[in-house]
Amino acid sequence: MSNPPVWHGTTILSVRKDGKVVVAGDGQVSMGDTVIKNSARKVRQLAGGTVIGGFAGATADAFTLFERLEAKLEQYPNQLLRACVELAKDWRTDRYLRKLEAMMIVADKETTLVLTGTGDVLEPEHGVSGIGSGGNYALSAARALVDMDMEAEAIARKAMGIAADICVYTNTSLTVETLDADG
Repeated sequence: MSNPPVWHGTTILSVRKDGKVVVAGDGQVSMGDTVIKNSARKVRQLAGGTVIGGFAGATADAFTLFERLEAKLEQYPNQLLRACVELAKDWRTDRYLRKLEAMMIVADKETTLVLTGTGDVLEPEHGVSGIGSGGNYALSAARALVDMDMEAEAIARKAMGIAADICVYTNTSLTVETLDADG
């Protein structure tokens, strides 16, 4: 019996530099070696624009997690870390949520976090994080660029372009969201 084709869904990258945080995501969704969609939107604003997030994994699962995170952010306003820890607890202990297959990067003006279904709430080092099919390629490129005289968004766009050149599951149709610590 052959295995069903594997869905490959995304590359998400976050870059924090000089008081700005950027979350960028590509638009490609693939099943096996077939591109299903080029323009999926996997990065969005949350909590009235005070948080930005991107997801990698099954779309329906990610939307469920975004909804749950929105509820936690309403319960714990302006407390991204606490809201994410509470979401991670639910994700690990709730029978339904435990089956969700997705990862998230979320950021507010002060903090960037990576959330996983294993209960991890990780704050990345060096102001850069990447998840998804091409996440390690984008992460490596951004880490190499972060010390250059470039703004956060330029680093994110360049790194995502490099990932798209290497990873067949990543394209250059980007969604980019930015938060500025000054306003």
